[in-house]
Amino acid sequence: MPAAVPGPTKPTSRPHQTVKEIKAHPTAEAANQRANTRAAWLAILPTAAAALVTIWLAWGPGFAFLSDGTSTSPPTGQTYGTIVTGGIPISLTLQADNLSSILGVLVTLVALAVQIYSVGYLKDDPRYPSYSAFISLFTSAMLLVVYAGDLLVLYVGWEIMGLCSYLLIGHWWEDRANSRAAIKAFLVTRLGDVGFLFGIFVLGTAAGSFRISEVLAKVPEMSTATLVTATMLLLAGVAGKSAQVPLHTWLPDAMAGPTPISALIHAATMVAAGIFIVARLFPAFQHAPPTLDVLAVVAALGMLGAALAALAQDDLKRVLAYSTVSQLAYMAGGLAANSDTAAIFHLLTHGAFKALLFLCAGAVIHHVGSNLMTQMGGLRRELPVTFVTMTIGFAALMGIPPASGFFSKDGVLLAMDDALSSSVLTDAAAFLLYGCALATVAVTGAYAARAWLRTFFGETRAVALPEPEPGTAHVVDVREAPRTMLVPIVLLAVPALLLGFAGEPHLDLGVAAISVVLALLGAGVVYAFWRSDPIADPARLLGPLRGPCERAFYVDGLYAALFVRPVLALARLVVRTDDVVVDGAVRGSGRSARGLSGVLRLAQNGNVQLYVSGVLAGVLLIAVGAVVFT
Repeated sequence: MPAAVPGPTKPTSRPHQTVKEIKAHPTAEAANQRANTRAAWLAILPTAAAALVTIWLAWGPGFAFLSDGTSTSPPTGQTYGTIVTGGIPISLTLQADNLSSILGVLVTLVALAVQIYSVGYLKDDPRYPSYSAFISLFTSAMLLVVYAGDLLVLYVGWEIMGLCSYLLIGHWWEDRANSRAAIKAFLVTRLGDVGFLFGIFVLGTAAGSFRISEVLAKVPEMSTATLVTATMLLLAGVAGKSAQVPLHTWLPDAMAGPTPISALIHAATMVAAGIFIVARLFPAFQHAPPTLDVLAVVAALGMLGAALAALAQDDLKRVLAYSTVSQLAYMAGGLAANSDTAAIFHLLTHGAFKALLFLCAGAVIHHVGSNLMTQMGGLRRELPVTFVTMTIGFAALMGIPPASGFFSKDGVLLAMDDALSSSVLTDAAAFLLYGCALATVAVTGAYAARAWLRTFFGETRAVALPEPEPGTAHVVDVREAPRTMLVPIVLLAVPALLLGFAGEPHLDLGVAAISVVLALLGAGVVYAFWRSDPIADPARLLGPLRGPCERAFYVDGLYAALFVRPVLALARLVVRTDDVVVDGAVRGSGRSARGLSGVLRLAQNGNVQLYVSGVLAGVLLIAVGAVVFT
């Protein structure tokens, strides 16, 4: 009989390779370890160098942006050449202004943490070298987006990120679900990128240049119709990359990739790019009020809907995925409320605490061997470092002082509050945005508390182990994750806790008090439900809404009914038409030719009797014809 022991067992880092398979090929495993070690150094050292360079660039202008909100200072740009197109030229320009400088620091530091963390997380993975190379390419593409001084140069990095996300989400492509998730992410983001590219064309054509500085200088001269058209098209790409309604469905499924990739995508690269673009071209959006109204409505629906979906998920990574959608919607709401500074500040703090949360989740999953919170519990005693650091991350996510998320979220809420009395948004859009934001604060407190309690508190789940070989005792691994995983987690906990003080925040005590009270209220309700029955899921407080929230309000099913199944049916019809009509005509002509050739062959088969019979038949027909017609 299998023996039951308390506590989970630690799985191998590579889910598709068993320990027995590894031991069966010691030579191959040693070569694999050497290749992984070389790849790790080649990935970590350049990323560390890039981080140092970006910190040097941001030392002046980047921190000026955090302190006084200045984002319009003249950029320090350098043009490395011009591509002549026959129309508007493309300038190969890089620029380091306030906004790009501080975003570059976020990208490189999170990428460095992910690269170091991945060394332990994917220690035995034979495809680690390609994995680390794709992360480096991903980081380079995001840096190109951040530092590009030309919209088409920016678009190059934008598309390379889409390719890298496909390659990294589908890293374990042997599992069909992972492959499908990668394809879904690629197709959904490409759909938004079509609009994004046309938006670039509209802006470039109107300005007579694709250089960002020249485009922004010409914005006051552009017509409202041009700006609304361009910014609406750009919003399609923003919705795709930053996973906003209605193109948000790819992000939860992207959890199929390795957890470090989830941290990179959700914190510093892919999803951050969309918010960055709106901030980069913010003057164009400010001169297009209808676009800001649309952005406000999209943000309102996204932040509350995603938060409710996070409250009902059992997969820890999917909880954090829907949390990302919700927090990005906060940033979009801050931009709609005319505060790019508040939105970017929340983007920075979110990058720190969300990377921390995902890497902590990876340590938990690495230890437990499952993503499901139903198989977790009581881990604070087994993973004390992970428990403390993840607690800091959840506090920042909830907006509990003094964590960084408290200051940045307060700035966004204050901007939304000011939008109620300004003319930036229409009254309906402003009220919807602010109301949904306050409701989301409470729901965020609820789902963060639920994930924290179900992961680290309660009873430790007993795991049934197979009977060991004779003479071998059961071994239960209750250690923390490897040091390569713990060091990035501990280092990320520092900005997640203290980064809020870097921006010289201007707190509004009323808004801050309401935010904290709502967050604690949501957490308190969840705690009360959990306390009454620690075994049951506190998500039962949703009542009849639990099913729709767990299925993310059936948006995927709706898209399948409206788009996927009709397109598949049309594809099958095309295939059937091609097979029956087109190929049928070709095959029919072939059969007809063969049949006719068979008839003609009878006259040339070498049978003398047939020839004589034919001649006699012909003579007879001539004779009959002569008699009849004469």
